[in-house]
Amino acid sequence: MSENIGKSKDYMKEIFSYVMLVAGAMIAAFSIEEFLVPCTILDGGIVGISIMINNLSKIPLGALTMALNVPFLIVGMRKLGTKFIAKSAVAMVTFSSFLEIFAPLTDMTRDYLLAVCFGGVFLGVGVGLVIRSGGCLDGTETVAIFLNRHINLPVGQTVLIINILIYTTAGFLFGFDRAMYSLLTYFITSKVIDFVETGVEQAKAAMIITNEGRRIADEIYKKMGRTVTILEGEGLISGKKAVLYCVLNRLEIYQLKHLIKEVDARAFITISDVSEIIGNHIKKRANVNRAGGCGLAHILSLFAGPEYLLFVHHFSGMGYTVSTGRILRDVRSGMAFRKV
Repeated sequence: MSENIGKSKDYMKEIFSYVMLVAGAMIAAFSIEEFLVPCTILDGGIVGISIMINNLSKIPLGALTMALNVPFLIVGMRKLGTKFIAKSAVAMVTFSSFLEIFAPLTDMTRDYLLAVCFGGVFLGVGVGLVIRSGGCLDGTETVAIFLNRHINLPVGQTVLIINILIYTTAGFLFGFDRAMYSLLTYFITSKVIDFVETGVEQAKAAMIITNEGRRIADEIYKKMGRTVTILEGEGLISGKKAVLYCVLNRLEIYQLKHLIKEVDARAFITISDVSEIIGNHIKKRANVNRAGGCGLAHILSLFAGPEYLLFVHHFSGMGYTVSTGRILRDVRSGMAFRKV
């Protein structure tokens, strides 16, 4: 019975992911046709190339986008997995179709600044939903993921290099002011994509060094419902201290700082981003298909085993570091951990 319920939940999650995939593709198409194309502002990748060809030849943008994406889907079919390619194909077909549907509609604006800002935001929301649902809209992303898996070239850097080449070409064809507008749109879109992927509940890790470890840990659990791991530390000058490790979301940071100040105003606190969490003691983030982090986390879990909590931190956009240490106990469960 429980197995059937589990399968039903998985089935509903899969349906929901496709609904979000289609919704994201529609929003992205709306952004392109109603904000960017009227002002000759380019997106990156295949869509940017399609916009350039469309401006020079008047071939329908939707048809161009689909035609240019097909070869990348075929190449990626064997290398990136059928599920990823299937979702990407659905997203690309939806995106291309709605480009044609939105084309006859009245443009939202001809003001370049408004087009950059609102076009970038809507595009970021659309692409972010597609990525969060496990697909992609652009063939260059499949190439970047493929290169990342085979020659360890970072996905972000590959996409950025391709887009810089596209924007440089656009500068020669349409004027460098349009290239600069396009680059600005790209950065806005990237930030919004990150926000949509991680959501409001992006995980943050707080490390608290204090003499009041037990009191602070109890208060965090009682008032915030978050478990805390207590480690033993020793300062060079201050001597033995309790080191608390707690993972929470960004909206809880203010409450945490206020709570700690009430108990120990001299406590030392550091707060950092957490890219992924493995373990059942805290609320997990949604599973995001981000190259690099997921693979590392999977490898670590194979070696560490399920009895460990591994916290994978994003480090300055260049890689990942892993917090390890002698975990003494967990506040809620009292579970003891071996040395990592």
